[in-house]
Amino acid sequence: MKIVTATEMRAIDRATTERFGVSSLTLMENAGAAVADYVLTHHAAARRTVVFCGKGNNGGDGFVAARRLHQKGKTVQVILLADPSELRGDAAVMFGKLPAAAIALHSSEELKTDRVRLSLPADLYLDAILGTGFKPPVSGLYADAIAIMNASQAPVIGIDIPSGADADAMGPQTGTIARADAVVTFTAPRPAHVFSLLTAGSTYVAGIGSPDEAVVSGLHLNVITARDLAQLLGARSAESNKGLYGHALVVGGSVGKAGAAAMAGMSALRTGAGLSTVATAQSALSTVAGFYPELMTEPLPGTDTGTIAKNAVDRLDELAKGKTVLAIGPGISRHPHTAELVRTLVAKCQAALVLDADGLNAFEGQTNELNGKNRSLVITPHPGEMARLAGCTVADVQKDRLGIARKFASEHDLIVVLKGHRTLVVRPDGEAWVNTTGNPGMSTGGTGDILTGMVAGMIAQHPKDVLLAVLAAVHLHGLAGDVMRESVGEPSLVATDLLRGLPEAFSRTRKIAQEKMVHWEG
Repeated sequence: MKIVTATEMRAIDRATTERFGVSSLTLMENAGAAVADYVLTHHAAARRTVVFCGKGNNGGDGFVAARRLHQKGKTVQVILLADPSELRGDAAVMFGKLPAAAIALHSSEELKTDRVRLSLPADLYLDAILGTGFKPPVSGLYADAIAIMNASQAPVIGIDIPSGADADAMGPQTGTIARADAVVTFTAPRPAHVFSLLTAGSTYVAGIGSPDEAVVSGLHLNVITARDLAQLLGARSAESNKGLYGHALVVGGSVGKAGAAAMAGMSALRTGAGLSTVATAQSALSTVAGFYPELMTEPLPGTDTGTIAKNAVDRLDELAKGKTVLAIGPGISRHPHTAELVRTLVAKCQAALVLDADGLNAFEGQTNELNGKNRSLVITPHPGEMARLAGCTVADVQKDRLGIARKFASEHDLIVVLKGHRTLVVRPDGEAWVNTTGNPGMSTGGTGDILTGMVAGMIAQHPKDVLLAVLAAVHLHGLAGDVMRESVGEPSLVATDLLRGLPEAFSRTRKIAQEKMVHWEG
């Protein structure tokens, strides 16, 4: 799903009306109806709702939601933070359709009157004060109304965006911003919906009538949604066999780090690959083989420290034949001979490749040897690994995650999966996707190895659609972490918990893909 700026969102609405014949009143009616539907579904027990409305189109959406809720038998009080004579256009029309009198306020002092104070108690607040066209800061009557909602114990639902937020921000917000227990926005998210953690609950995106052709953006930025992935997660044919779902070869592991390769290999299987083989140093093989009976293993010549030796390249050439995808790096170590092996293997291999961990570190200072031209090459660095590859500091990476990832993907003709909060997936042409699943409990050793195996497992099944396979793996990886957080909590979560959470992650993704509104946490 495309992410658009506030300016682009206005252009989309205008194009929807002028080019596609959907009136602006219809768009507003549909927006307010979507909010009312959300409230009736998720807050059915709320008997009294107070709707704070500004004088713009965001207030108009609130008027519609209030009318719709009233029609369903709910008690609704609209508080207009302006004189009705200030309303214009569609908002004025929708105000005129309100079934009950609104309270109109002209100053902060009026918020303190008995008439207003007695009308404020509610089971639910709708925030329709300011929309995505607003540029902070907010002050005066609007700020005071926001303070009332923020101080309340009742849930607050942000209509379009929490009032006071900068819709185009791609990071934390400052200043006065309305609290939101959920946000219902329309057509397409703005950057702040994805990057600014505007709500402790979920963000919902409702379609209100704009066709896909009207949704145009120059950001070249998207959010990964369950709907995007549905085509990869359908039911399998009854006439199936393991050969139909690919064979992943994991090259990694060493004495003391055998578990990383084993987790990657098993993750490929748990994600759906038909077969998974781990090739590792002879001295680590028994440890790898002991983790999961489903894994096949292949011994490789080793160094005196228990890592894979550089003379293993010929054997690996043979093992790569007939494999759908290779995943190189989990637990492989930074031994200089092993690093040389990695660079040689990457240069020679024409199969799809996933490169992670010390497989990436092997290219520190030698990134000229890392190129995905005429093949599928995916790298999955965390910020430290990205910094080593890009020749900068971790702080530099975190300050411009999207820019760094885009530059590296373009220069090296590969797909970058830059891990972290809001993991990014970036194509060589700069088109990028943001992942919204995952949580801080996944900040534990081994979760990256799980992701490497999952990426390989998805590519094994869908070698002709590598990008979508990567997006699916990234989304499911984070969602498996979210599933397991529910049972073990964040501090106790460990990497192999994700393997247990994956079946439910698949199930939830299929279910969410069928829901009326796209949504994600945060």
